[in-house]
Amino acid sequence: MSQSRLRTAVPASRRIVIAALAAAALVGSLAACSSSGTTPEPSDVAVVDGGELVIGAEQEPDCADWIATCGGSIWGTYVMQIPTMPSVFQTRLDGDDWKPVPSDLVTGEPETVVADDGTQTITYSINPDAVWSDGEPITSADFAYTALQIRDGDDIFDKTGYDRITAVDSSDPATAVVTLNSAYAGWRTLFSVYGIMPAHLLEGQDRAAIMADGYDFSGGPWKIEKWTRGTSVTLVPNENYWGEKPHLDKVTFLFLPDTTAAFQALKSGQVSVLAPTPQLDALTQIDAGLPGIRSQVDARSGNLEAIWLNNSVAPFDSVAVRQALAYSIDRDAIVKRLFGSLGIDKAQQSFNSPMVAPFAADGFAQYTLDLDKVDELMTGDGWKKDGDGVWAKGGETASFSIKTLAGNKRRDLTVQVLQSQLADAGFDMSIDQVTPADLFGTIAPQGDFQAGIWALVDTFPDPTLSSTFSSVNIPSEANGFSGINFYRADIAGLDDLLAQVDTEVDQDARIEVSKQADALIAENVPSLPLDVVPNVLLWSEKVGGPLQINPIEGPFWNLAEWGLAG
Repeated sequence: MSQSRLRTAVPASRRIVIAALAAAALVGSLAACSSSGTTPEPSDVAVVDGGELVIGAEQEPDCADWIATCGGSIWGTYVMQIPTMPSVFQTRLDGDDWKPVPSDLVTGEPETVVADDGTQTITYSINPDAVWSDGEPITSADFAYTALQIRDGDDIFDKTGYDRITAVDSSDPATAVVTLNSAYAGWRTLFSVYGIMPAHLLEGQDRAAIMADGYDFSGGPWKIEKWTRGTSVTLVPNENYWGEKPHLDKVTFLFLPDTTAAFQALKSGQVSVLAPTPQLDALTQIDAGLPGIRSQVDARSGNLEAIWLNNSVAPFDSVAVRQALAYSIDRDAIVKRLFGSLGIDKAQQSFNSPMVAPFAADGFAQYTLDLDKVDELMTGDGWKKDGDGVWAKGGETASFSIKTLAGNKRRDLTVQVLQSQLADAGFDMSIDQVTPADLFGTIAPQGDFQAGIWALVDTFPDPTLSSTFSSVNIPSEANGFSGINFYRADIAGLDDLLAQVDTEVDQDARIEVSKQADALIAENVPSLPLDVVPNVLLWSEKVGGPLQINPIEGPFWNLAEWGLAG
């Protein structure tokens, strides 16, 4: 399964889509900044038991049904899913690397065997202490229910991996045996990115309706006490959690989508923690100083921002036009302007994020600003500049609209620079500001756009290209608009390579075929990577615990260990 999420309001998979990522230029003066890609040291301050915290959250999720398209917001994952949904693997620090390790839901590493006929079985031994918040044991029936809801359901964000499941043996409540029709190298993502759902509460019910506005069950250290739409989500400890209990009595996530208001709330003490996507309009706030506030910035992240192109509509249904657009843009100049203060001045050259760097090639490095190459490609494809200096062909011009989110000043700057650079190259780009709900709820899944700018967030350290670019993941009415290949990419030979990446269990061979797929993607330019957006965490000195950014699971991954400073 590819696991990515959308950063601004959106879907759920190993790769999530982020529509509202903002610029990190603002955090240039923060102390604890790590622009080298190494993991910043955690802040670990002793805590007392009891008390409450209010944390600022810059986005409100559309729903809490994590396997559905509406549940793809990365902030929904941070605020509600990770604290409440049990998962098989968690991402934890191993030396300088974040790697998947078995959680305490299972007794150890699941056993997996690939048979001579190519089928794969995975055996999960469930921790006998693991229970839901109502005291009912977590059993193999929960694995079976979750697997089939994803495999057979409509409006599922991403079925990758689950679509290989042929059977789940739940005859032994303590052991789930999952059979796949073919080997799946990314098998650790199963039951890890979405987690596990309680069959005894959801079987035969309308899952989407029950989970839409939050739910009262939990298999994690926290429960959702209340979700007040438009205002906040409140978590309280799960008294039946079998692991380490939270130190705090209550945590409230206050929705503060406006960066200026969020920083004011932090300075005034209304909130004690922020994890802002770096916004340009916060620069003055940082430069002015934030007394009593500590900070951490990690330049290594899974937040990959790109210019996304709809390959099924003009003018981007032409490979030559997509290549020409790539040669029209000085991506390094854009990145330096946005992130130069963090020491980041080079564009991203792969759709594999730094979290899966060994699988990445650098094929997009060939696309640097070259107007002669633009002319060569466009004229070779039958285009000629009109009296306004815009490429024209067959009565149509190389004009297009790019979808972006309103109120994001870093995005505004990015699209303005793009607009100017593209005009010099003969492209006429207009800017269309939309809401996250519209962009990821209807516009992108239905392909009702020419271009857009948003980011994908890797939510598991495993290659994710199949979810993004395999043609089987193109949303359509026939598949209930499941999948995040919003770009309608359908590149000859790519599906086979991506299938090998998903299937190959030999790590060296898998890396090699991934780089081949990466090169084919770069050759066809289905979209254009721009940059990797750093992670930022700000907190009041009154907050204690081992605070550290987890680039996969987010800033609140170990919230149970937080507390009021002792």
